Amino acid sequence: MSNQLTIVARILAKEEHRDLVKRELLKLIDITRAEKGCINYDLHQDNENENLFLFYENWENRDLWQTHMNNTHLAEYMKATDGAVETFTLNEMTIIG
Repeated sequence: MSNQLTIVARILAKEEHRDLVKRELLKLIDITRAEKGCINYDLHQDNENENLFLFYENWENRDLWQTHMNNTHLAEYMKATDGAVETFTLNEMTIIG
């Protein structure tokens, strides 16, 4: 059994703040991909609802993902997008097949 952790993060931006949220999300990609334990960190934008973004991430284990979650760049993202996000949903998942 693998300790690999899959994260699916769904970010619904307020329409008037979509461009700001997108810009801030894009800033996270390169710095996160360089972090220890990051297998992939892929940002998607919904084809029909441009306000909806989704990160699909895989990490070597939960501890390394937790380190990522406590990094400065995520705190900076949260500050920059305060009040600009309608909903945020995060699922921690495990491969079962």
